[in-house]
Amino acid sequence: MSIDIRLPPPEPGPGEALIKEYSDPSPMTPVQPVQLGPDDTFQFRCHKGIACFNKCCQNIDIMLAPYDILRLKNRLGISSRDFLDNFTRDFAMDGHGMPGLKLATRDESPACVFLRPEGCGVYEDRPSACRYYALGLLSMRKKDSPTDEDSYFVVKEDHCLGHQEAKTQTVGEYRKEQGLEDYDAINREWRQIVLKKRSSGPTVGKPSERSMELFFHASYDLDGFRDFISTPGFTELFELDPAEKQALLANDESLLRFAFRFLKQALYGEMSIPVRADAAEMRRERYRRRVEQMERDAVERKSMDQDAQYESLKHESQDD
Repeated sequence: MSIDIRLPPPEPGPGEALIKEYSDPSPMTPVQPVQLGPDDTFQFRCHKGIACFNKCCQNIDIMLAPYDILRLKNRLGISSRDFLDNFTRDFAMDGHGMPGLKLATRDESPACVFLRPEGCGVYEDRPSACRYYALGLLSMRKKDSPTDEDSYFVVKEDHCLGHQEAKTQTVGEYRKEQGLEDYDAINREWRQIVLKKRSSGPTVGKPSERSMELFFHASYDLDGFRDFISTPGFTELFELDPAEKQALLANDESLLRFAFRFLKQALYGEMSIPVRADAAEMRRERYRRRVEQMERDAVERKSMDQDAQYESLKHESQDD
């Protein structure tokens, strides 16, 4: 099972180029080549009594979005850093090495690390990719468009018997039943950041290592990001109302949305977080003090070296 589905996009209209998030399909793709909207219907039902129950969880390739990580780390009662270290694996989302995360599998097995004999061990907080199955989500953005558009596709894998179940529903009904509305509402903001980066091409150029670190930190390590906005350096640069800041620190979902605002500002210059008017002067003053301290340290080291050299020469003359 995978959220990173390879799909052919719909043909663009006259003069409309499309920016694709995913690649063209392989010849053996399980995706049905019919694009669906929220009101279109499809036939599918998964339940514990079906013969293929848990099959899709025994061979996974699940990309995690930020809200997936938030829900899972809170369910497990651990920090985001502990979750990243123990339940994810890194992968590159593009040719520039944009950092992505996938859900970990069991040692020497492609089975989900949370799979239990009775089913999913984190079902109430399962990732959005698991909730969507057996639908695929495709996000794309028309060239020069500020927003992305979602469409859906049915995924029919050979092992899945759910498509033979006598239940028909609309895409919108299925999304609501699977609890996807909250997931999509938050993760859509993040997908827009990813899509903008992917569609920027040479106008932005290869991202710096620092921008990659910022993207990883704000996207996935929410507890680390909370520590970051609590630092004096952040307070000196950004003019954030104390009550608003306290509310952010106390609520993970609000903090994650703020992290996306921070990324848009840091990566693309979309100014939504006020910057202090005296921030530049404060940074210059801090830099000046740092340079002066370095100069004092250098003078002190030189003096100590000279003293050591003098003592050495004095001992040599005494020995003679």
